[in-house]
Amino acid sequence: MRRRGNTLDREAVVAHPGATGLIGSDPQPPPPSGRIRRLAHALRQHKTIYLLLLPGLLYFLAFHYVPLAGVSIAFMDYSPFLGLSGSTWSGLDNFAKLFGDPEFAGTVRNTLVIAFLQIAFAFPAPILLALLLNSLLSERVKRMVQTVVYLPHFLSWVIVIAVWQQVLGGAGALAELFQRLGLGSVNVMADADTFKILLTSQVIWKDVGWGTIIFFAAIASIPTQLYESAAVDGAGSLRRTWHITLPGILPVMVLLLILRLGNVLSVGFEQILLQQPSVGSEAAQVLDTFVYFRGVLGGDWGIGAAAGLLKGAIGTLLIVAANRIARRTGSEGLF
Repeated sequence: MRRRGNTLDREAVVAHPGATGLIGSDPQPPPPSGRIRRLAHALRQHKTIYLLLLPGLLYFLAFHYVPLAGVSIAFMDYSPFLGLSGSTWSGLDNFAKLFGDPEFAGTVRNTLVIAFLQIAFAFPAPILLALLLNSLLSERVKRMVQTVVYLPHFLSWVIVIAVWQQVLGGAGALAELFQRLGLGSVNVMADADTFKILLTSQVIWKDVGWGTIIFFAAIASIPTQLYESAAVDGAGSLRRTWHITLPGILPVMVLLLILRLGNVLSVGFEQILLQQPSVGSEAAQVLDTFVYFRGVLGGDWGIGAAAGLLKGAIGTLLIVAANRIARRTGSEGLF
């Protein structure tokens, strides 16, 4: 009878493939076919998650995808009074005027120099700070330092520039100290020769603490058994950092570097705009301020849109190239 019963049970399971073989269990429905049906199925099953994603999706749709229609201005003799439908097409005339503009060459040079300084110094700064704080044994000191270095990130550039002006400006603390020592007056904030270094220092001071959050999370994901085994084998702190910590956070470093290259030509519009009157346009004119002064204030919308389109195209090419290089060297890359 048992063998007969088992045979009947097996026949029932074969007859109903969706059944789990357990009494009282509900059969699982097969996954829907087709992309639209799978999407509708996912929306029904995960309504709460998609509702939480909706504000972010609406933000990108309204401020990033819909404005892409304005790219056509780069190929038009655009007038805001006529609009996109009433303005005439000019082909590549705006790009020809852009490359023939004598100010554009200096603008590109300033942008590239500032971008190189930020990649070379501002990008590795959070990594070095995270490694340094991770080596501290006192959790209390570590939390205190983290809190202090995080605070500048929440200040606006207006406040940051005002603080730096009070310290390094012509009437700041450093100038007053030099005068009391008989060394003459100094105004670092108005020095065009060191302006690009000043910009990079401000970026590091403002955002280095915030950038360490991601690297702290990456370091925390490394198994502690690796450090214990290395310590047992006699590896010091530097060797553990070099052979365990850095390889462990390397994928995160590559990912953030690829994302940073996409915005490499965006070197800080508000930060530079606030300080440009002090050092002049020759030292502080970058692509973002060029688009603002020439397109928005000057009314030459076509050249401004052409410069913005060129910057976006270069950023896209850099992301694709960096991602391809990362994948060929063994990293996962961005896509």
